[in-house]
Amino acid sequence: MKKLYRMKLYSKSFIYMAIATSLVACSSKEETQVTTEVEVLPVVEVKEVTTHEVDQVKEYTATVEADNINNIAPASPNRIKKILVDVGSQVRRGQTLVVLDEANTDQLKVRLDLAKVEYDRAVNLLEIGAGTQQAVDQAKSNLDGLESQYKNLMENTVLTSPINGVVTARNFDPGDMCSGSPILTVGQLSPYVNVMINVTEVDYSKINNGMTVTVAFDGFPGETFTGKVKRVYPTVDPTTRTFTTEISINNPNQRIKPGMFARVTINLGTVNHVVVPDRAVVKQTGSGNKYVYVYKDGAVSYNKVELGQRLGDAYEIISGVNDKDLVVINGQSQLINGSKVQLLKRDAAGNAVVDSVATK
Repeated sequence: MKKLYRMKLYSKSFIYMAIATSLVACSSKEETQVTTEVEVLPVVEVKEVTTHEVDQVKEYTATVEADNINNIAPASPNRIKKILVDVGSQVRRGQTLVVLDEANTDQLKVRLDLAKVEYDRAVNLLEIGAGTQQAVDQAKSNLDGLESQYKNLMENTVLTSPINGVVTARNFDPGDMCSGSPILTVGQLSPYVNVMINVTEVDYSKINNGMTVTVAFDGFPGETFTGKVKRVYPTVDPTTRTFTTEISINNPNQRIKPGMFARVTINLGTVNHVVVPDRAVVKQTGSGNKYVYVYKDGAVSYNKVELGQRLGDAYEIISGVNDKDLVVINGQSQLINGSKVQLLKRDAAGNAVVDSVATK
C-alpha cells in the first residue's frame, strides 16, 4: 500500500510540472508576439516659429588712428642738434620741435650776403653808365637763387609742428645724422580719431557717409562712444573682397589713444526673418553645418539652415525654415531624417504629457 501511494504522488507532481511549463511557454510566446507588433516612437517637443523684424547689426574690429598724422623730417640730410619734445608731449601749431645743425646755414648766409653786395654794385655801375643790364640780371638771378636756398635751409634747420596734436613717435636722438626719415611723428587726437573697417560687398550699399555708429573699447568696459561714417572708399580690395570704410569718433578730451582696439557696431536696417530657439539648432560634428528638425504629419525632416545673428536664447534664420513651421526643440538625439515621432505636449501647469506611448 505504501508503495502505491508514492507512485500516485509522483504522478501528480509530474502533471503539475507539465502544466506549469506549458503555461510559461504560452505566456512567453504571447509576449513575443506583442513586442513584434508594437513600434515605440521617439518623443519630441516642438514649437511653432514665426518671422520677426530683426535689426541687421554688424560688428567690426579695428585699431584707432590719429585724425591727422605728420612726420617731422628735414628736406635734406643734416645732423640733429636739439629735440625739444618727447613722446606724449602736447604740441601747438608752429611750435619748434627740432633744431638741426646750423653749419650749412652759416656758410650759405655768407654767400647770400656777398650776392647782395654784388647785385648792389651791378645796379650802381649801370646807373653811372659803367655797367650793363646783363650783369645786373645775372647778379639778380644769383641773389634770388641763394635767397630761396637760404629760406629752404632755414625751414629745415628749425622744424615746427604744422598741427595741434601729440607726439606719438620719436625715432632719433640729438647728435644723430638724419637723412630724410621722420625724426618725430605728431598725431592730431582732437576733436576726432579714426578707425578703418573692412565692409563686405553685400553690406557696401547699405553704408552711407554720415551714418551714426557705436564704438566700444576694451580699455573702457561698459562705456560706448559715438562715431560717424566719414568716407567709404570706392574700390574693392581684390584680396579680401571688402571696401575700406573710415569711421570718425568723437574724442574731445583725447581719452582715446592711437593703437587702442575698437569694436564698431553698425545697424544696417531691419529685415523679416524667422527666429528659432537656440535649442532647435543642431550642429553637425566635423562639418560646421547647422540643421533644424522640422515636424510635419507625424514625421521630421532634417533641414540645413543658414544662421544669422544670435538673439539672446534664439537665432535668426536666413534660410532653411519657414514661417509657422513646427521645429523640434527637445529630443533631437533620437532622430534621423524622416523619423516618425510622437509629440510631447504640456498641460496648463507646464507638465509634460505624451499623446500616446506607442503606435501600432
